[in-house]
Amino acid sequence: MNSNEWQQIVDLRRAGVTISGIATRLQISRNTVRRALSFDEPPGDHRPRTGSSADALVPAITALLDENPEITVAQLHRSLQWNGSRNTLAQVVRRVRGDRATRQRTRDQATRTTLTSDIPRFSTSFVGRNDDLRQLRLSLGDNRLVTIAGPGGIGKTRLAAEAAMDFRRAFADGVRFIELASLRNDTLLPQAILDALGFDDPDMPERSAQESLVESLRHKHLLIVLDNCEHLIDACAQSIAAILRNTTHVKILITSREILAIPDERVHVLDPLSMTDEHDPERAGAAMELFENRAGAAIAGFSITDASRDAVRHVCTQLDGMPLAIELACARLNALSVSDLAARLDDRLSLLTVGNRGGPDRHRSLHATVEWSYDLCTAQEQVLWARLSVFAEGFDLAMAERVCAGGPVDTDAVLDLLAGLVSRSVLRRDVENERVRFRMLETIRHFGAGKLSADEALRLRGVHLRWCADLVTSARKAWTGHGQELAGGRLRENRANLRLALQTALIDRAEETTSVASGFVATWFLWSSAFSVREHRMWVTSFLNLDTVPETRAAQLSATLGVLQTMQGDRGEAGRTLDDAARRARALGDEATLAFALQTQGLNTYLGGDFEAGERHLAEALRLYERIPDSTDLMWTAHIEMGMLRSSNGETARAAEHFDFVRAQASAAGEKWMLSYAVYGLGLVALVSGRYQQATEYATASLGLKRAFDDTVGATLVIDLLAWAEAASGAGERAAVLLGAASSMWDSFGMQLYGSRHWVQRRAVYESRARTSLGDAAYERARHRGATMSMSQLIAYALNEKRPDDTGATPHSNPELSPRERDIAQYVAEGLTNREIATHMVLSVRTVDGHVSNLLRKLGVTRRRQVTAALIER
Repeated sequence: MNSNEWQQIVDLRRAGVTISGIATRLQISRNTVRRALSFDEPPGDHRPRTGSSADALVPAITALLDENPEITVAQLHRSLQWNGSRNTLAQVVRRVRGDRATRQRTRDQATRTTLTSDIPRFSTSFVGRNDDLRQLRLSLGDNRLVTIAGPGGIGKTRLAAEAAMDFRRAFADGVRFIELASLRNDTLLPQAILDALGFDDPDMPERSAQESLVESLRHKHLLIVLDNCEHLIDACAQSIAAILRNTTHVKILITSREILAIPDERVHVLDPLSMTDEHDPERAGAAMELFENRAGAAIAGFSITDASRDAVRHVCTQLDGMPLAIELACARLNALSVSDLAARLDDRLSLLTVGNRGGPDRHRSLHATVEWSYDLCTAQEQVLWARLSVFAEGFDLAMAERVCAGGPVDTDAVLDLLAGLVSRSVLRRDVENERVRFRMLETIRHFGAGKLSADEALRLRGVHLRWCADLVTSARKAWTGHGQELAGGRLRENRANLRLALQTALIDRAEETTSVASGFVATWFLWSSAFSVREHRMWVTSFLNLDTVPETRAAQLSATLGVLQTMQGDRGEAGRTLDDAARRARALGDEATLAFALQTQGLNTYLGGDFEAGERHLAEALRLYERIPDSTDLMWTAHIEMGMLRSSNGETARAAEHFDFVRAQASAAGEKWMLSYAVYGLGLVALVSGRYQQATEYATASLGLKRAFDDTVGATLVIDLLAWAEAASGAGERAAVLLGAASSMWDSFGMQLYGSRHWVQRRAVYESRARTSLGDAAYERARHRGATMSMSQLIAYALNEKRPDDTGATPHSNPELSPRERDIAQYVAEGLTNREIATHMVLSVRTVDGHVSNLLRKLGVTRRRQVTAALIER
């Protein structure tokens, strides 16, 4: 080894080349490389590499190659007037070319190493974004421009920095990370990017900065990361579009609160960190993991305990799972306990004002972060942002137009303004069942609310309340037809808005406000779609306690409260409430409310065991409904309840008439909810008549219909019927599972089987059959299994549906593929080569080679063409 060889080895090593890479490049052994690196200075042998007579010409050959790198040996022979052997000259030329190539590679590698040092380094660990990192890899593999979009503080810069470090080896010319937040003049953008790239290209005065930028990138294989583009969005779009048009191997990753909206853009919307693990709901999610990590940095030895877990979850939920907000909150733990922190978060924008003093100004407080986004909006967008804060959790276009329009925001302008706020990451756009809804993170909503004057906020709350009342009114009108399912869905998706409107009315207590709010909360079926039975009862009771509720509303509220108390088994209270409702209704001449009160009193007395009084009340209610318009829903309900009473009396034929009546009318109208009760009732008749298989079929059909509603009461009733039919049929284990589930569900909202003694006694008969067929131990195990099922698991079990998480399948004997191996396996199955896969996944070819070898081994195959079949088998 001579001094020249030693210097080459040292230069390559300093540039980050591995020992194996140096040996391959210089065609020497790895031991030689290791020996060279053991010296602090060139070894004592300073012999030149060769003793050729042409060595004296090396400087001249080098100069000629500088002028014309493509010059041939024959041309060199003539230019140098060499009289010796052309072969000797050719050997020297080859050596000079090799030395030049090595030095160039060394310089390039050194440049790459130097220019990746601008990627931000973080002292804290990277938490909760591995799935996003994987998705970015796939997106950059298939697209040349990817935008990480999201509101301030969501973690865009951190993810981009991790991506830059993780992907850098896939680009021959490395990665450049360019921070744009401090650049305020958009005309300087091309020059700022050019300066940050750091390429040693000659300056051409006749070219613009944009032209020079494009020219410098034309032949590069490079990833450019542009961080914080939102305030330069138009200039970024123009510059990036020009780069993409004029290059082939440059890819661009940007972070922005607003998307570029150019054809080549692939948008990756960054969601808040989750509260629970996606794959295991029992485990804490990334938000709580981040809290524990950052709190541990603030307070030595901090960890989430059973005592603090609920408070930590509350903090993370209140902060929308926003990483910056969580980090700022943890910084307060030097003076507050977690419980104290949770209690103070109602004023989060002022509380979270101290964080990373080394971070950018816009990230030093939560308020500054959100205000940066606010300042980027137009004046009309700012007004709409503030007004949209009146909604809770979500809204659609029609809601925004109805509640938020008005000078200076015209109704016709709302659509474009919403689109602008979505593109700026102020709003999030969700699509479900082909319907678009928008929502704000709570922190952003809180900021917007702070921009409203007191008078404007009061006016908006009133408009919002009236919109909620109209929503419930329209649901009532659609409740007995084919629009019922859509109406129920609209109530469910606006549950938070309904709650907010009711709370607003309870605080305001003005007569007009309470009249509007009490009118819609008195709607009798809200417990099946908008609220639970317990919550509906709480709201109704709260309004009945107000002295500003009109008497007409008080009668309706009392009748609705009576049905809720009856369903919970609170029979004594229900009787008194319903008597009061009937008295009020008679005094007002309100036949509709009177019929409802009598009907529910009939149900209440029947469940209490007084069949005669129950039948009398129900019959009177049915007579009243015949002459009351728009009472179809309650009339059907009275028929169902009369059918249940007659089936308990053993009058199965008369009971079936009531159920068939509702089934025929509901089916003709396209209604499903009361249809599910009618089908249930026919199952009850079949059970009493000893037709157990038919009872099972009716019960499963009813349960299938109930899936479209949040009717826990009805679903529980049907599950019990199905359990009884299974027990009577001899299916003891299924009966025990279903009985355990039904019992647990009754406990969730009230007393077992409405607190009805004769219903409980009927259940005991079938429970005894199941216990006898299984034995005590097996029965208790099966019953416990049912009691611990979720609603979705229970319905799937009841309907004999196969669930993806069923434990019946045995695990595959071979090791599981990692997420990256699964992605690569899919590409292999599609027939791509390793080099093509590397391009798609932003990986080096060598990395792909290793993954392919591993996945072939894990799949238990030896050839690439066998991968497809192996994946299908898995």
